[in-house]
Amino acid sequence: MKKLVILLLLSSSYAYGQRNFTIEETVFGPGKYAPKNLYAQQWISGTDALTHVDSTFQNLLVRNAKENWLAKSLITAKDLQEAVSKIITDEKFIIRRFPMDYQWEDAKHINFQLEAEKNSYGISYDLASKTAKITSKIPSGQEDVTYSEANTQTAYLIGNNIEILTADGRKITVTQDTVDGIVNGSSKTHRNEFGVDRGMWWSPDSKKLLYYRKDESMVTNYPLPQWDSRVASIKNIRYPMAGMKSEEVTLHIFNTETNAYVQLQTGEPKEQYLTIVTWDPSGEYIYVGVLNRGQDHLKLNKYNAKSGAFMQTLFEEKSTTWVEPQKPLTFLPNNANQFLYQTDKDGYNQLYLYKTDGSLVRHLGFNDVIVEELQGFDQKGQKAYYIGACNNGMERQLFEVELKNSKTRQLTQTSAVHQASVSPTGKYIWDQYSNLSTANKIQIIDGKSNKSQEILTAANPFEGKIALPKIEFKEFTSADGKTPLNARITYPANFDPAKKYPVMVYLYGGSHAQLVTNRWLGGVGYFDLYMAQKGYLVFTLDNRGSDARGRDFTRVTHRKLGEAEMADQMVGISYLQSLPYVDRENMGIFGWSFGGFMTSSFMTKHNDIFKAAVAGGPVIDWKYYEVMYGERYMDTPQENPDGYAKTSMLNKADKLKGNLLIIHGAQDPVVVQQHSMEFIEQCIKAGKQVDYFLYPTHEHNVMGRDRIHMYDKIAKYFDLHLKK
Repeated sequence: MKKLVILLLLSSSYAYGQRNFTIEETVFGPGKYAPKNLYAQQWISGTDALTHVDSTFQNLLVRNAKENWLAKSLITAKDLQEAVSKIITDEKFIIRRFPMDYQWEDAKHINFQLEAEKNSYGISYDLASKTAKITSKIPSGQEDVTYSEANTQTAYLIGNNIEILTADGRKITVTQDTVDGIVNGSSKTHRNEFGVDRGMWWSPDSKKLLYYRKDESMVTNYPLPQWDSRVASIKNIRYPMAGMKSEEVTLHIFNTETNAYVQLQTGEPKEQYLTIVTWDPSGEYIYVGVLNRGQDHLKLNKYNAKSGAFMQTLFEEKSTTWVEPQKPLTFLPNNANQFLYQTDKDGYNQLYLYKTDGSLVRHLGFNDVIVEELQGFDQKGQKAYYIGACNNGMERQLFEVELKNSKTRQLTQTSAVHQASVSPTGKYIWDQYSNLSTANKIQIIDGKSNKSQEILTAANPFEGKIALPKIEFKEFTSADGKTPLNARITYPANFDPAKKYPVMVYLYGGSHAQLVTNRWLGGVGYFDLYMAQKGYLVFTLDNRGSDARGRDFTRVTHRKLGEAEMADQMVGISYLQSLPYVDRENMGIFGWSFGGFMTSSFMTKHNDIFKAAVAGGPVIDWKYYEVMYGERYMDTPQENPDGYAKTSMLNKADKLKGNLLIIHGAQDPVVVQQHSMEFIEQCIKAGKQVDYFLYPTHEHNVMGRDRIHMYDKIAKYFDLHLKK
């Protein structure tokens, strides 16, 4: 381990046999050089035994304290193949690896999904008898598949409509809408904002299906040209631009026993967001976060599942900026009248314990720790566990909170990004982490004695193969002088402080993203490493507005996207310019999406800094962006005309200096190509030269092998303009 620390924290040298990354490895390197790992770790239900898939992906191994946590084979992929072959005889399938999606039903049964030639099966495997049974069966390739408790019923989409397959094999057609723009049960409702990751929810008794019905027939059709035919055609998508007509969403219940339908009476106006949808454990009520289109007023409402009637508003949350619900309610396992609610209303996203009458029991927050993943409860239901962001967002640690008094204890200690979980009895902790100098470490911690048993310490996967550049964390103070900012420098290969080096600033800067954390390699991307090996100093900073730092860190951007973000980036850029080994005349900047917006903004608003820039999928004018995301931060163009004018690049094309390459996916349904085309048009009118490259078949991100082409293009662009 000592050799690894030296490798990362001191300037690397080209030892015998070491080389730089190839351009292909900028894309496929993360898989090729992944640190040794164990996969799909799970505690066996109700026990202190733990299972995981081995590195060959053929065996499910089990570990427990009695055996000193030594691994033993429990089930093999071959065992599953033999068992399932006896119950599926009419179509072909091969279980090539142990299923990574396995779940412990209880201490004797595991459940997993199997894709066969024609159908997708839910399988339950009995460890004692080594037999399997089918718990669900649906045609392969269906979208938004949603399983009820114990897989007794399965809902899925056929186009824009819902179909249910019952346990006895019957098919029930739930919806039959044929109007273009009516979409049922889709996880893409509200464009996946507000934590929406599904469009259907089964009741606790598996008898009722709750689902979204989205009416976007009034939303403008947006054309995406298709070039895969002799005569190009148009694919239309519904794209609600900021300030324009948005979708109208309702919630409905289908009763599989009576075939009856009920609509929740979520009321007016029709343009509102229905979020954090949660069934009551009794199945009698449904809780919905009703958020206004302005996204500054949330009501947590309770509805009668039998009639759909509105029962009461449990509480309301208002803000002068925005309210952004992200997680559904979590009911206590031993108290159906209390639930946990997550909000950042007091500064940091934390847990609040409420009664179902809407009264607050207590705040369960701890210092400035941000709850990122609520993991569940101990067997007695007296403690909750969660992964929290801490140390100014640089770390992720496991925490335990007592529900009766909010007493909180940090269960993992090493400065790192941890993935950890507590055994069902609460006695042991599975702790996996990495940091700048640790590729991957896994240990079991005794919760009482705090003693640990090492399971795996991964070697540096690059040692003797790839010459890694030096990576270093930096901390700055935000432009307003109040807040620490995290940054990362990746130094050129064979760094010599007596020389001068060109710079590539890589940035994102937008919400729900964080580029700098104390994980393996500091979170650096392989393209950054590639550019450093080519002789660039690569710099990244997380400005205000980015993730994992709390409410005030993000809300400063309200109605003026790009302003505080660029001011903070300038703090880091000024530092770079002060360094004697930085070639100030040859600095470049690269960002995608919001990062493309930031890159374009720098090239027009701070146009004397960067000689070359690459803006991928850039937002050029927020009035062309969609309602849900755009209006949260900017309000509507009608409400905030000055803010939209200040952030737009269209009225600043004449200020463009330097060499700018814009890259866009022609099928981009997120930042539509109109953004870059409008900017190109304004540049033409202003007499400004811009380089432009289109990926005809790609959406918002260029994926697969074409991504190699993209990175090669970007690297050569910077070489052309920044290398002497």
